[in-house]
Amino acid sequence: QVQLVESGGGSVQAGDSLRLSCAASGFTFSRSAMSWYRQAPGQEREFVASSFSAGASTNYADSVKGRFTISRDNAKNTVYLQMNSLKPEDTAAYYCNAQDERDRDYWGQGTQVTVSS
Repeated sequence: QVQLVESGGGSVQAGDSLRLSCAASGFTFSRSAMSWYRQAPGQEREFVASSFSAGASTNYADSVKGRFTISRDNAKNTVYLQMNSLKPEDTAAYYCNAQDERDRDYWGQGTQVTVSS
């Protein structure tokens, strides 16, 4: 059974930092691309960052480049999202996504991040 469990969300002030974690199980984590997406109220879910299974390749949305860092620990089957210099527009539910070696997609339940000005 595949599980993606996010944690680390919360309410912070603009300029603060948060680190989100996503603990994965039920699939081959080291061979999977791991990503973070977010969805604000009334808006579509949008891509934030990805960590690819091969090497250290990462990709970021322009809106978070230079502020957010995605990382992974294959030994712990966990992916992280370090979020610095948070802005009110970063307020959203953040979702962990996994795409395994067979291109199957899995989603976590989400964790809320609220940034006040």
